[in-house]
Amino acid sequence: MSATPLSRFLVDLPSRGKATEVVTDALREAIITGHLPPGTWLREDEIARELSVSRTPVREALRRLADDGLAVKHAHQGTIVAGVSFEDVLALYAVREPLEGTVARFAAARRTDELVAALRAAQAGMAEAAAQHDPDGMVEFNRQFHRILSDATGNVYLRRFMLQIENAIRRLPSTTYSSPKRQQTVLSEHEAIIAAVDAGDPELAAVAASLHMRNAREVRLTLL
Repeated sequence: MSATPLSRFLVDLPSRGKATEVVTDALREAIITGHLPPGTWLREDEIARELSVSRTPVREALRRLADDGLAVKHAHQGTIVAGVSFEDVLALYAVREPLEGTVARFAAARRTDELVAALRAAQAGMAEAAAQHDPDGMVEFNRQFHRILSDATGNVYLRRFMLQIENAIRRLPSTTYSSPKRQQTVLSEHEAIIAAVDAGDPELAAVAASLHMRNAREVRLTLL
């Protein structure tokens, strides 16, 4: 297990009735952020002791993480943090590209002034981060940008799927925003999405978002 205390990832107390959810969220965040890297054994007794819970919510949390693909159960041995392979990235973007297109289509169909303003605010944050040579800041504002689109769909299933995609993307090594050229390309692609949403054009928004993801996949694959 990581030297970083797992308790730092608790966002709430693991009280009765919600212990499983709290433990699951803590472990998920520790895995996504790399504090529990691939190959780490997730031992029930150690986790229970660190989080001051019984082994029952830990056992259920590990099952949920395995269902999400973040962990792998080995019969008679235990559970380890799952790795991320080249094939995983291909599979991830094969799903992400059409989903992002669908999200943008739904968002454009539900266009509001508030939605466009929120997208432009996130875009402004990304542009400022790029000007400050802050790739991590760009990553955070990019996450905001895509969450705004996802929330705007009004579709609970799309939001759930996109959150799973976001968590998977956060596990990938490094960032695609390290080069100024890539930063400007992303900003330009986002502008195309905003323009389509602002125009209330679902099909144009879907095309712009899908192209954005196709280009992101190509850049991502060069980093592996």
